[in-house]
Amino acid sequence: MSSHVLEIRDLRVAFPGPRRSLRAARTIVQAVAGVDLDIRARETLALVGESGSGKSTVARCVLGLVRPQEGTITYEGRALGPIDKRPAELQRAIQMVFQDPGSSLNPRMTVSAIIREAWKVHPAVAPKGDRRKALAEVLADVGLDAGVAGRRPSALSGGQRQRVSIARALALRPRLLVCDEAVSALDVSVQSQILRLLVDLQRTHDLSILFITHDLAVVRQIADRVAVMKTGELVECTTAEQLFTAPAHPYTQGLLSAAHDLEGTNVGFEYTREQIS
Repeated sequence: MSSHVLEIRDLRVAFPGPRRSLRAARTIVQAVAGVDLDIRARETLALVGESGSGKSTVARCVLGLVRPQEGTITYEGRALGPIDKRPAELQRAIQMVFQDPGSSLNPRMTVSAIIREAWKVHPAVAPKGDRRKALAEVLADVGLDAGVAGRRPSALSGGQRQRVSIARALALRPRLLVCDEAVSALDVSVQSQILRLLVDLQRTHDLSILFITHDLAVVRQIADRVAVMKTGELVECTTAEQLFTAPAHPYTQGLLSAAHDLEGTNVGFEYTREQIS
């Protein structure tokens, strides 16, 4: 039996582009061009690249929000189609943590209502009589006091809101978390707190994580392996240690060089995953 939780093979996604003129046919933009990726059990794979490299499109294909033109995505050997075609257990198994908790959380709902919403869709995870206890447990898991349950997102700090976003994802007991720039909207000091939290949760909940980011300082803090994308193609996939000590591809070397130029502006760059654990 494969140790891979997620397998992506020859993934290709194209979108209609702009017209060059009123009479011309639309151009085609190849967002993802033949990507192969694996994520192992209890592993964090960072998918990195500049804006427009296709990394978020890969994430949306994994979530079933974008339908690829070619290729396959399997979770524990089961093919993944569009989200509305997936059985309930596969919908629960893969959950998303969004970039901006301010816009991904409903400002009119309390924290309690936000998290309980998941159980309304998937009631078997937490039957009605158990939800008060389950809510307290999932808040504790992400380092929040039960007292925040009655607050709305506007009454919370940015770090607290992102913890609520993580709690909402954990509420369905997933095995794979997809984090799309999940700390980029936070202050650097808060970023490190959230990264530590994700590392801890991975161990306690046996999670695999697909972590989408453009920030190599973040990659060094959380990733076991790193896949580098450029204009829709995968140019390098290696261990985090190998990437930072001996990057093979010129594009990766350029990303690292740019990151080192900015090292003084990002206090998190010097820390590794082991050091924040």
